[in-house]
Amino acid sequence: MKVEGLLFGGVALFFAGTAALYGAWSGDATGTAALIVAFGMAAVIAFFCMVQYVRRGRRPQDRPDAEVADGAGPLEFFPAQSIWPLVTALGFAVTATGVVFGLWLFLIGFGVLARGVLGMVFQYADR
Repeated sequence: MKVEGLLFGGVALFFAGTAALYGAWSGDATGTAALIVAFGMAAVIAFFCMVQYVRRGRRPQDRPDAEVADGAGPLEFFPAQSIWPLVTALGFAVTATGVVFGLWLFLIGFGVLARGVLGMVFQYADR
């Protein structure tokens, strides 16, 4: 993950420099904001990759002397079927509809949306 972290860190630095130069020369707030958001997204991915590298160390793919058997075994935990993505999608749909039809429907949808997100986050908390 170190290579990926450095790659996305370089992309983030590129977008930061581009945003600074574009904002200073053009004065366009919209383009500058878009470049700042692009910098933020690349920085978050770079941060995640570097944290995973620090936690787990080098992967077999990162070592030139690694064998194919070094990468064998379980990869990660993949959850089984869950109802929470459906609840979250329904909550989002009702919340978006509530923006059009009124605050009461928005609040109901937001409650369903919050419950769906919390259900997904804490579904495997005891694992």
